[in-house]
Order: sequence, then C-alpha cells, then structure tokens
Amino acid sequence: MQQRSLGATGLKVSRLGLGTMTWGRDTDEHEARDQLVAFAEAGGTLLDTAAGYGDGASEELIGTLIGDVVARDEVVLATKAGISRRTGERVTNTSRGHLLRTLDASLARLGVDHVDLWQVHVWTDEAPLEETLQALDLAVTSGRAAYVGISNYSGWQTAQAATWQRAVPGRTPLASTQVEYSLLNRHVEQEVVPAARALGLGVLPWSPLGRGVLTGKYRTGTPSDSRAANEHFARFVGVYLDERGRGIVEAVARAADGLGWSPLEVSLAWVRDRPGVTAPIIGARTAAQLDGVLGVEQLTLPREIVDALDDVSAD
Repeated sequence: MQQRSLGATGLKVSRLGLGTMTWGRDTDEHEARDQLVAFAEAGGTLLDTAAGYGDGASEELIGTLIGDVVARDEVVLATKAGISRRTGERVTNTSRGHLLRTLDASLARLGVDHVDLWQVHVWTDEAPLEETLQALDLAVTSGRAAYVGISNYSGWQTAQAATWQRAVPGRTPLASTQVEYSLLNRHVEQEVVPAARALGLGVLPWSPLGRGVLTGKYRTGTPSDSRAANEHFARFVGVYLDERGRGIVEAVARAADGLGWSPLEVSLAWVRDRPGVTAPIIGARTAAQLDGVLGVEQLTLPREIVDALDDVSAD
C-alpha cells in the first residue's frame, strides 16, 4: 500500500487507515485479529482507535494484538481523547487534566509507552482552547505521543487551533484533523479542508463510505446484518437514507457498472484522492468486508467519473 506524509510532518502512514470503533463490542477478538492480519499483509499501517470506543474496549482489544499479530513498530497507532460514555450518556471533556489522564489510561490499555498520533476527539467550549492544546504539547514533550492532531473541528476552530500552535516556538504543530468526509457529506470542503491545507494538516476522513450507504447495500431495503439494523447505528446511518442520498448512490452504482468496479471502490477511491486527504479511515464489520476495501489500492478513478460524481454530489 502506498504511504503518504501526514500533513506537513515527517510521519508516513498508509493511504488507507483501519478504524476500530466497533472492536470489543460488535467485532470480537477473532474477527479483529483477521482484520488486522489482512490490513498489515496489504501494507496498511495506520490503526485508528479512541478512548471512547466501547469505553476503552477497542483499545484493550488492540493491546492484545499488538506484538502478537503485528510488531509495535509496524503500525502507526492513533487514538483520541475527549469523549466518553461511561455514564451511559455522551460526555465531552477537553480540560488539560482530563485529557492527560485519559491518555495515560489509553497507554495502559494499549500496552505501549507512547502512541504515534494523539488527537483531541471533539471541540468543547467548557475548556479554554489554550488549555486543551497545552495537553497536546505536554503529551509530546513527555514522550507519550509522537504527533498530535484534532478531530471534528469546524473550519474556524481548525484554523484557530493550528495557528495557536504555530504562534510560539516550542509548541507542537498539529499534524492532522479527522472529520467526516464522503460523497454524501462534503461540507468540510467549504472551510475545513482549505484551512487544513493552508496550515499543513493532513485530513483523515471518517465514514468515507457515507456510514456504509455508499456501498449500495441499502438500495432495496435494510439488510438484517447491516449497521442500519443495529440499535447502536440505526439513526447514525438513517440520516443518509433520504432522496438526496439515493440519488448519489444511484450515480455511484452507474459509475461502478461502467467501470466494472463495486460502488464501494468508486466511493472510496473518490475520497482517498481528494486534495488534502492523507488517508480515509475504514471501519469494516468483517474481514471479508475489509478484503473488498483493500482492493481499491490498485484503482484510480478516471477524471471524467470524478467530475460527474462531483456534480451529482455537490451541496
């Protein structure tokens, strides 16, 4: 798999990342092991998780696989802090103390002494931005993180955070921003992507397949084994099962038929090669699904197809 620089840093990552949001909850140890083996054998290196995924279950599962399935230095290990659901409700906290305590807990679950990329999972107004960013500086200077980034920040938030880190020598520049980005959701192209490109941040799209809708699996209904049929994800997926979404999915399906590809391959190749993008984060439910994703490495969309999809998916 081809490697790309993460923003303006010297960190190289595979141009597809493996997401683990469901690991330890909907994805068991055996399925996770198979996925990680397939990903590593394909040359994938970027492994993305978060302290809030399954209340730490994802990190714990990864911790059992690192050093067993893959060597520590063969993966770019990325995690996030700032969101938890330990109370049963979504709680956000980006104070310096909370973020650093969360990082220490993540390292313990992962069984490592540092992560390669540590990201603030969400913006909040409850903590001053400079306090949040100081946690990132401390993570790097203490050796607990090699690079740092942000996630789910708007355009102005991205620009403010990145500029703050560049303002004084000695602060750690932001390496990346992780945001939702797909043919079904191109809002980040208006401000986030231009800010990231101008300030040297690599863009890591999450849900690059439109929460699974762009695979075409929902064209004739909701499969019983799909995420839309799962109580955890029904509303998450349902927002794209509207008239606009159906139109984009049908355009993707026509392009796939003409190329002899799958809708998944068309959708993923489109977002992977957008300006500013370093690596889409793919979350497969099974190893078989992941195999279908990894095949896109050999594919590049023709310019005329890109232009047609740009037109039909424009906001």
